[in-house]
Amino acid sequence: MNRRPLSLFVLAFLVVPLCAGSVCSSELTKSLREGKPDLQSAGPLAFGPDGILFIADPRGAAIFAIATTDTGKPSEKGIAVSELDKKVAAALGTTPEDVLVNDLAINPRSGNAYLSISRGRGPEGAPVIARVDAGGKIHVLSLDKVKFSKAALPNAPGPEAVGRRNRSLRLESITDLAYIDGRLLVAGLSNEEFASTLRSIAFPFKKVDRGTSVEIYHGAHGRFETRSPVRTFVSYQIDKKPHVLAAYTCTPLVKFSLDELEPGKHIKGTTIAELGNRNRPLDMIVYEKAGKDYLLLANSARGVMKITTDNIGTAKAITERVARGEREGVPYETIESWKEIHQLDRLDDKRAVVVRRGEDGALHLETMPLP
Repeated sequence: MNRRPLSLFVLAFLVVPLCAGSVCSSELTKSLREGKPDLQSAGPLAFGPDGILFIADPRGAAIFAIATTDTGKPSEKGIAVSELDKKVAAALGTTPEDVLVNDLAINPRSGNAYLSISRGRGPEGAPVIARVDAGGKIHVLSLDKVKFSKAALPNAPGPEAVGRRNRSLRLESITDLAYIDGRLLVAGLSNEEFASTLRSIAFPFKKVDRGTSVEIYHGAHGRFETRSPVRTFVSYQIDKKPHVLAAYTCTPLVKFSLDELEPGKHIKGTTIAELGNRNRPLDMIVYEKAGKDYLLLANSARGVMKITTDNIGTAKAITERVARGEREGVPYETIESWKEIHQLDRLDDKRAVVVRRGEDGALHLETMPLP
């Protein structure tokens, strides 16, 4: 969709409350209580019913459910903001270098885009949630007085825990999440011996268990792994049964049966593809085109992959080393026109919204037709 980039001078920045002037009416929002969430960081995002936004707080090892009251009718327009980082920085009174966009989620009720942002880099970065509507306006959302609930992880890595190359394990306590049929599925690390964990948390939040530890065979490394977290995942039906399709660093694609996720259990996933080493998966969606389902996987070093799901249920498990960065398993094609995509989410059946770094070095929010 052709749209003229919005000028910095005509883009309005508003600070608005998430839930104001009305009582949230659904049974789910009635379970929330008014207050100020003690959000320490803003990481992965996901939407549930009735405009409820789930915000992962890896630093605080918790997940917040926020009533946005953003339940209007979606616009047919796409969403576009040129120089997104510069305009967010202007709204926050800082510089683009101090703006880090961590995730993107589209509200299916309204079609508006939500961004989780760090204002400042490193451990002192402040969490920010922003909404972008179809007109391109950026609304920095106030969390001072909202309806929310909180789910704290009982066995997250400690605040000072570090892994290889001195990386913070606490910041990987939550690496991705998705709402599926009344439950929030959460990937990340625990403080258990087998640290890689998938959690299935009932919503409204009542109790969070210790999760299910997961093990995979990493073909590029030639070994089984239990301490590498899922980086991004989607839910997908295989033979009419719910599964998770998960991507890991360096880059195995693995399937898990949701029926096997039980508290305290240890399960093994089935590695169905090795997509190339020296690469980190960034974001993934599933969509249908011409009667077939595809995965669209954005990566740090290997572009955007369009992965067929035709034989994903019967794909042969990879159980031996895949040497020298070779690729094996479920086939894919690289979408050459989708370059420097950092985050993406479906806008509708035909379009996706992406955060893309342009040749000018700036981040841009764009609407693109699904390939």
